[in-house]
Amino acid sequence: MSAPIFSNHGCRLNQYELEAMKELADDAGLKDAVVINTCAVTAEAVRKARQDIRKLRKANPNARLIVTGCAAQTEPATFTEMDEVDAVIGNTEKMLGDTWRGLAADFIGETEALQVDDIMSVTETAGHLIDGFGTRSRAYVQVQNGCDHRCTFCIIPYGRGNSRSVPAGVVVDQIKRLVDKGFNEVVLTGVDLTSWGADLPAAPKLGDLVMRILRLVPDLPRLRISSIDSIEVDENLMQAIATEPRLMPHLHLSLQHGDDMILKRMKRRHLRDDAINFCTEARKLRPDMTFGADIIAGFPTETDAMFQNSLKLITECDLTWMHVFPYSAREGTPAARMPAVNGAVIKARAAQLRAAGEEQVARHLNAQVGKTHQVLMENPHMGRTAQFAEVTFDAAQQEGAIVPAKILGRQETQLIA
Repeated sequence: MSAPIFSNHGCRLNQYELEAMKELADDAGLKDAVVINTCAVTAEAVRKARQDIRKLRKANPNARLIVTGCAAQTEPATFTEMDEVDAVIGNTEKMLGDTWRGLAADFIGETEALQVDDIMSVTETAGHLIDGFGTRSRAYVQVQNGCDHRCTFCIIPYGRGNSRSVPAGVVVDQIKRLVDKGFNEVVLTGVDLTSWGADLPAAPKLGDLVMRILRLVPDLPRLRISSIDSIEVDENLMQAIATEPRLMPHLHLSLQHGDDMILKRMKRRHLRDDAINFCTEARKLRPDMTFGADIIAGFPTETDAMFQNSLKLITECDLTWMHVFPYSAREGTPAARMPAVNGAVIKARAAQLRAAGEEQVARHLNAQVGKTHQVLMENPHMGRTAQFAEVTFDAAQQEGAIVPAKILGRQETQLIA
């Protein structure tokens, strides 16, 4: 019998959880299975999941095919109705050892083909310790899951449930173990990271967690934060940005749009000036700070003037690493009932945003030439700066090490050292 095959779709948190599932499946002794971890963020993501399922079934005709993840949680019937699928597992169930032991013990006889409970009833998030994604360079620690907000375009709360936080003590203990294993960088991950702590005693903030980690794990060289909501950033996080060099100067912002009316229709909690002011203030505190951002093109009712406000936001916030999403209606969300923008227009606007993003990347990389960076090596010939720019080396370096590198030039989206 052969080891399971795993296929991941979607975000960094999904990738993190896939690694946890691999460990759970291995501990359970699962064999001859294909596991697809789906994404539900857009209708296109669900379509790609279905396509992947058909392809994997064709390539593995005798394997047991298990579908899990956000799309499995939000629309289980879509997958149970597929002839290729043997079992559908919800987002809570996929992180339980009992689920995988049941699948391994007797897939047909003892395990229900559909295991998807009410995600909104889940009140805790367990901290799963993952030793990096097959790399010795950085490790990811899930500190939060779910989301209490209801943006009009977003299906994710129905796939992830309400916000739940991993207690600070558990997080610190995990990071200490990772540092003891030799990891030089840890990334804090979650669905709505800046809501961390709201459900814990005394309602601590993300900045409190960051300061606590840096204080109690003095041997951790680099701490990185994944996507945040800038309007929820607290004073301690701003203090950490200003005073803690071990906190990496790279923040990915959930901005979504640059027009106030569209932001209101999205039910976002910030306006364009809030985003600009945050970026200005953070860069004042940390001049080498770089920003990534999520921007949606073609949200319902978006006029050309509204779109131009998104386009201008890229330079007004001086964003570097862009994640551009052409709007895709998700059934069951309020935005899906709003007047839609023409598909060709959405595609063209997304292309403009991406082109503007590419100009920003080129500008950032050109400014690094001649500078020296501390680079965390992801493999013998490629690493990343503190701002997350890729750096290539002719001479092999030690994987996982942080090495000083003089930047000699750039090629496409990579720096050359």
